[in-house]
Amino acid sequence: MDAVTHSPDDSRRRELGAFLRSRRERLSPADIGIATGARRRTPGLRREEVAMIAGVGTTWYTWLEQGRDVRPSVEVLSALCEALRLDAVEKRHLFILAGRQQPERRAAAPEKVDGTLLHMLESLVLQPAYVVGRRWDVLAWNDAAAAVFGDYGLLEGDARNIVHLVFTSPHHRRLLVDWEELARVVLASFRAESARYVGDPDFERLIALMMRSSPEFRDWWPRRDVARRLTGVKHVRHPTAGAMAFEHMSLSIDDGSDMRLIVYTPLPEQNSIAKLRKLLEAQPTARRSA
Repeated sequence: MDAVTHSPDDSRRRELGAFLRSRRERLSPADIGIATGARRRTPGLRREEVAMIAGVGTTWYTWLEQGRDVRPSVEVLSALCEALRLDAVEKRHLFILAGRQQPERRAAAPEKVDGTLLHMLESLVLQPAYVVGRRWDVLAWNDAAAAVFGDYGLLEGDARNIVHLVFTSPHHRRLLVDWEELARVVLASFRAESARYVGDPDFERLIALMMRSSPEFRDWWPRRDVARRLTGVKHVRHPTAGAMAFEHMSLSIDDGSDMRLIVYTPLPEQNSIAKLRKLLEAQPTARRSA
């Protein structure tokens, strides 16, 4: 007898239902303020209780747990997340199983680089590296980054933002070979990522500042060009070390935040590795972070 097969969509719906059931059964009525009298045979919450809290029909929610072909909206999924007290990781898992895009969090909570990531920055001795936040503010950096790009610790507020540095810093304009080409790509990449934060006050304030501060930004921003995140080779013209070349890449930090680690690896060309060693020997070793 042939085994029963399920399509990928069927399997995902069944897994979604099982996940919802497991989260429902781990909650007790007391967790959500429901008084109970007689002894309950159902572990955790009842389906009708979850449906009531989320504001959906009991039958519809039952179908969802049973893996039937019902398609919850983003709003309903968000309500279920609240009803089931899901944490950030569980919310993301639920939305993936439902085949929906999780709404972007636009809360302006302070961004913090933890000790593990700071230790990683320290360990990248011959690789300039820094951590940027959702708005491309530089949050932490290592000695190699300070040696090549300048000490971010001397900058405050918006001045420690990558877009602000590229477009308004005379030092960066001299440092970056092919400045205009790179600046256009930086701007297009920033626009693509900032689409998730349209209307965010911090983003709006930065954009308004850049419109006042940089004629290039003022000219290019309305063109609405978009590009992928920056990777590839970057050539710099260091004021003391001279010409240097780095391969750079952007790594997402999988902690639920929008922080990213940017790493520059010196290339053999233009004797970049030896030049970086000399720059590091000329400055004291110290962890640097915002």
